[in-house]
This record gives sequence, structure tokens and C-alpha cells, in this order.
Amino acid sequence: MTSGRRADLVRRARVLAAIVAAGVLIPSPSAWAQPLPLVAQQGWTGPLKVLGLLTLLSLVPALVLTTTSFTRVVVVLGFVRSGIGTPQTPPTQVIVGLSLFLSFFTMAPVLSQIYDRAYAPYAAGQIDEAQALERATVPLRSFMLRQTREADLVLFYDLAQKPLPKTEEEVPIHIAIPAFVVSELTTAFQMGALVLLPFLLVDIAVSATLMAMGMMMVPPSSISLPLKLLLFVVVDGWHLLAGSLVRSFA
Repeated sequence: MTSGRRADLVRRARVLAAIVAAGVLIPSPSAWAQPLPLVAQQGWTGPLKVLGLLTLLSLVPALVLTTTSFTRVVVVLGFVRSGIGTPQTPPTQVIVGLSLFLSFFTMAPVLSQIYDRAYAPYAAGQIDEAQALERATVPLRSFMLRQTREADLVLFYDLAQKPLPKTEEEVPIHIAIPAFVVSELTTAFQMGALVLLPFLLVDIAVSATLMAMGMMMVPPSSISLPLKLLLFVVVDGWHLLAGSLVRSFA
């Protein structure tokens, strides 16, 4: 088949796909004559629910990154891997997987509150979508504000040129989320500095010893790496690290 013939078939296939999509998405002329269902009166219609679900699924990764404990956990674990000096061990997939499960563990009380207050009544038909969303936001916002520094919250209120709130319920979610993320990054870097300090001392000690012995051609990492691994294993580093990360959200 020639390239011109192939291009013509591709163009026809695209036109056919556009026609089919238009037939699915655009109502027939008779449908335009029917009264449109009002969301405010009858709740969300089927297509709107599907659209809302697809939009929510596309936002799930961003929500996990910005509204849970995932940011702090994955950053601290990344610092540990860098401090040991093994950029590929543990693999990134293991770091991300462990961060996700630790995040689910720390977020379990919040998720339970969201289920009891929002999803269960919505599934039973007691509340509509808007009420379910409002109820689900309350425990999540409460969790974020407990971990947010006051200075970061004041910063975003100043940027938005709004007066400071008097109660937790007055904080809008679009201000709580960025303030929470900035606070989480600050806390993660503080914890990362404490984690890196012992490894730094080992590197300095090994470098000074090699220089004193006149072995300047020997790479310090070839000696410090086994020592740092031994130190990390002896103190049961993963146990201490996981416990510290979970307790930091208490």
C-alpha cells in the first residue's frame, strides 16, 4: 500500500470517528425539544456523574500527592537513600510503594471518617453529591491544618488578600492545600537533615582517615558505603524510620 493511500485511509478513519463521537455526544433533534434536567432540582444526571467520576479519577494522583502524608514520607525516604549513597537501592518503585502504604496507614482514620460521614449516607441516598463532597472535605481539611504551620497559612492568606480565619471551618480548601504542601516540604527537609547527619559524619571520618594515611587515591565511597550500610542495619534503620514517620503525624 502506498503512503498516499495509507494517509487517505487514516484521514477517512478520523472523519468516521468524529462522526460517531458527534452522534454519541450530540443529542438528536427530537432530544433538543425535551426539557433539560436541572441538576439543582433532580441531582446530577448520568452523563454528568460519569464526567465527574472521570475528572475525579484524573485528579487522584494530584490529590494523593498534595492532601495526604505521601509528600513527607517519600521525600524523607529519598533523603535516606541519598545519604546511604545507593541512588538505585532501594529502587524507586519500592520507595514509592512503601510511601503509599505508609500514607494509607496514617490516613486510615481520615478515610474512615470520610466513609462514615460522606460516602455511606450518599450511597444510602440520604444526601446528594454536593453535600457528600462538603462532608468529605471536613476531616481532610482538619488533618491538613493540624500539620500546617501557621506561618505558611498566613502567607497564603496574605497572597489572597483575605482576612485571617477565626475557626478551622472558615479556611477554604484552595488555601489549605498549598499551605499544607509547603509545610510538609519544610518538615520533610528538617527530618531529612537529621537523617543525613549520621551518614555525613561517617563520610567525613572516612575521608579524614584516608587522607591521614596518605591513601588519597582510594575513593572514600568504597569504604564509607559498607560502613553506612552496617550502621543502618545495626540500628534497625527502617524500623526507626517508619516509626518516626508515622508518629510525626500523631
